[in-house]
Amino acid sequence: MTARLWSARIGSLVAILVLTATGVQTQDGDLAAARELYASAAYDDALSVLNRLRASDHPANQLRTIEQYRAFCLLALGRAADAEQAIEAVVAAEPSYHPSDSEVSPRVRTAFTTVRRRMLPAIIQQRYAQAKAAFDKKDFAAAADGFSQVLATLADQDVEPEAAKPPLSDLRVLAMGFGELSAKAAAPPPPPPPAPVVAPPPAPALPRIYTNDDANVTAPVIVSQLLPPFPGRVTAARTGQLEVVVNEAGTVESAVMLRSVAPMYDNLALGATRSWRFKPATVNGTPVKFRKVVVITLKPAT
Repeated sequence: MTARLWSARIGSLVAILVLTATGVQTQDGDLAAARELYASAAYDDALSVLNRLRASDHPANQLRTIEQYRAFCLLALGRAADAEQAIEAVVAAEPSYHPSDSEVSPRVRTAFTTVRRRMLPAIIQQRYAQAKAAFDKKDFAAAADGFSQVLATLADQDVEPEAAKPPLSDLRVLAMGFGELSAKAAAPPPPPPPAPVVAPPPAPALPRIYTNDDANVTAPVIVSQLLPPFPGRVTAARTGQLEVVVNEAGTVESAVMLRSVAPMYDNLALGATRSWRFKPATVNGTPVKFRKVVVITLKPAT
């Protein structure tokens, strides 16, 4: 390859790097300008800058800040419905985010609190399902982190009333147990002791939960498994998945939405599981726990 060709390639690479750095600096400058416009009560101008940023490529870590200031501006302009959508994007991106007292007015904090109280229960259930899936795949580091996020979100003051009752109170117990197991499995093995020591007794094993994948188990038989009617008119077909653990007595020990039907219906379906009854699963005639997935299908009335 000639020296002239090498020089041309190096020049092209430098140009790309300069353009990339210039783009990032421009985005950072626009975001700073939007903040200043908001602070000076120029809400329409700030919103125009933020909408332009939102429609273009930008680093993922700026998404929450862009939507956060969009919500501030929209609330200041009296556009409550649009502001609620922006707040939803903030909560979805970072469920732990609270606007500070020095940052916004009580009215804005109330708007964020209202959306967080509505969204956090579903976010907690979704994160639990993701952590449990990681645990089942033996990705214990990801599972431990996921269960830790579930417990941290359950401790949030905005979800405290819901966290004190099923299904979230059940998830707290499960997340603590699986979180401890995940953390232990993900930790590196300890170094060999300098001298022989007496090993402590093993921790009691959790009761095994069987599934349809186990060849020697007889699945539970439904005695009563009623789902509540949908609270409203079904305009389009909806399908969800509900996972329950049926205990040795044939009652539902825990229930989690693996796939949401609709936020308003999910809690009704989870609450209904407390009255479900089964003839318990058995292994060689002995009742055992069993994990069962129930598919929920809603169809429009004809």
